[in-house]
Amino acid sequence: MAEQSFPVGLQGRRVFITGGLGFIGSNLAHRCLELGARVTIYDCLDPRSGGNLFNIDDIRQDVELVMGDIRDFDCLSRHVPGHDLVFHCAAYTSHPNSMREPLIDVDVNCKGTLMLLEALRRFNPGARLIYLGTSTQVGRMYYRPIDDLHVEFPVDIYSANKLAGEKYCLIYARAYDLPVTVIRLGNVFGPRSNIRSPDFGFINYFIGLGLQGKEIPVFGEGRQLRNITYVEDCVEGLVLAAERYDDPDPVNLGTGEEITIRDLAALIARHTGYEGAIRWDRTKPNGQPRRRLDTSRAEERFGFRARVPLEEGIARTVAWYREHAQAAARR
Repeated sequence: MAEQSFPVGLQGRRVFITGGLGFIGSNLAHRCLELGARVTIYDCLDPRSGGNLFNIDDIRQDVELVMGDIRDFDCLSRHVPGHDLVFHCAAYTSHPNSMREPLIDVDVNCKGTLMLLEALRRFNPGARLIYLGTSTQVGRMYYRPIDDLHVEFPVDIYSANKLAGEKYCLIYARAYDLPVTVIRLGNVFGPRSNIRSPDFGFINYFIGLGLQGKEIPVFGEGRQLRNITYVEDCVEGLVLAAERYDDPDPVNLGTGEEITIRDLAALIARHTGYEGAIRWDRTKPNGQPRRRLDTSRAEERFGFRARVPLEEGIARTVAWYREHAQAAARR
């Protein structure tokens, strides 16, 4: 990762990462180790998740790995004590699957979050919890940019359950004085994601298709606007928030900049060497036309500013997958 100038102090601190074999969680584990933390990864490698043991192949000897389910209260209760920071990255992340299997989604994203909160309340109430939410929780954008007070009308089960998980965290923070930080993420891309399914993020999926020489499908006219954040910036923001932000009120994290899906697809095609035509799927809905985030609070409150330009992030991601795609396919 590129050298950063943030004065982050994780040296010697014990960090617990749920979903630490997944995309953001594994990148976070790498960064925390770089900053001198002692890292415990908690994951169950649910086949419906994006977890992959290869994601920690180069740091396996430096972390403690606990194979446990976020819904297993007894297992959580044994392993949560003794940690200073808890990053809650574990989630059932697929928007389409949440509509097909809503009970699984509520089980993981709601019940699992409550299990973690209860384990912390009973056995480690001093640990700071960093909850990873999503910008899709707000649903339709009624005004732009989307700030922290925007009304919330999620349009799929995943987003609704992530919103519920966030509210649980805020309730525990206020009712039990638990130190909680809530971060809402825009679209994140980069190394260590699952690139073989759209269920784990469309950007890395597009990159995977481009690398395989397969058609890149864009719904509608591709004029939807999205905030795109490289995972290195996302992880740096999470660490900064853990260190410097002690207010439970949610904060948007991202670049604050927008790009259309069609322009993003063209950029990915160029960097992956995909020479075919982009497929315009006008039989599918466009989805939310725009989702622009107000990220100014993150900069004001804990000094976060995205540093990796979009094109550089795509180039880095493509290079990583060219080197690791076969190995990363193994679980």
